[in-house]
Amino acid sequence: MLNMPRFLLDDARAMRDPYPVYRRLRAYGPVCRGGPGQWVFPRHEEVSALLRDPRLGREFPEEYQKVSVGEGPANDYLRRIVVDRDPPGHTRLRRLLVKSLSPAMVRGMREPVARLVDGMLDRFADERRFDLVADLAVPVPMTVMSELLDIPRPDRAEIARLSTSLAQAFAVFIPPEKQREAHGAVVELRDYMAGLVRERRRRPGEDLLSRMLTAVKDGEEPLTDEEIIDNALFVYYAGFETTTNAIATGGDLFVRQPHTQRQLREDPGVSGSALEEFMRYDAPIHATTRLALEPIEIAGLTVRKGRVVVLLLASANHDEQVFHDPGRADLTRSPNPHLSFGGGVHHCLGAALARMEGAVVFERLVARFADIESAGENVWEPSAGGFRFPYWAHRSVPVAVRPA
Repeated sequence: MLNMPRFLLDDARAMRDPYPVYRRLRAYGPVCRGGPGQWVFPRHEEVSALLRDPRLGREFPEEYQKVSVGEGPANDYLRRIVVDRDPPGHTRLRRLLVKSLSPAMVRGMREPVARLVDGMLDRFADERRFDLVADLAVPVPMTVMSELLDIPRPDRAEIARLSTSLAQAFAVFIPPEKQREAHGAVVELRDYMAGLVRERRRRPGEDLLSRMLTAVKDGEEPLTDEEIIDNALFVYYAGFETTTNAIATGGDLFVRQPHTQRQLREDPGVSGSALEEFMRYDAPIHATTRLALEPIEIAGLTVRKGRVVVLLLASANHDEQVFHDPGRADLTRSPNPHLSFGGGVHHCLGAALARMEGAVVFERLVARFADIESAGENVWEPSAGGFRFPYWAHRSVPVAVRPA
């Protein structure tokens, strides 16, 4: 115990590539120290088990949120959204949201998403160079979520900007000026979404917001307007941030590990498993936290009630005991039990949508272009907020292409 290594989430600010650190943590053992009152788990076996352990919760005491985001509207927003609720409140919210975001809806979106991607790629048939992040990984999922909620086109850029400001509320700690920005974004976005809710009550449609207004399951109470507004804002942001990171990672691997392009060109049917491998290779969310609701015995350690458990998803996805040659992307990897979508009751609500979007993007890329090569240096930056905070993320992946 005395020589146990320590891993602090804030240390990731300085890490362009945290994977060597993860490797050292896994080599040491199944658990290491974190910040005050924190235990960090880097291996697949323990992370997988703890994600599914009902003795761990997501509802942190109010003082935790005050430390990270200060006081204001973002605090009750975080306490109301499905990802930060525990059963039974979480169970009710999730059932109704799953009913609204049904598998049939996701399947029905595949062709429209393919047309959207082709429309964006049409612009580069003559230019033959573009940025995989700015021109594809960001606008595709952002447009999909805007269409899903039927946000009017003139409003979409501003809603995306405000959502990026709101995303800072998910950070471990943000400075006071950014706290004010996050709280202000909550106020503006709630006002805007409340107007959409009133409009959908007058004229319901087939969009996700209309479905949320009418969702009822097993005799449960329908969602209140406050629950609809805050969870619609969460679904909107979560629906594009995770997918953006997955597409950026895949595009980067196309350039740095060209065999991934060849694998997909030789067998376009592996597009689904390709997305899974990109999610494994560099998880959009590197770490997630839980609160011990009662004492837990694991890996020879007793985690006391009230302690914070940090689960290193990205490290677990590179565990050599589970994944052969984890530093090499293999689009045919099977099985691929990565943990990027979480697990247990908090398994990612939009996993099916993210899988469909990512698969379509990479299918269309290799169908439209015979070669995808680097056209300059990639740009990485520390995340200012959101689920990936404080880890670095792709900000630019410039590529040159040759039409098929």
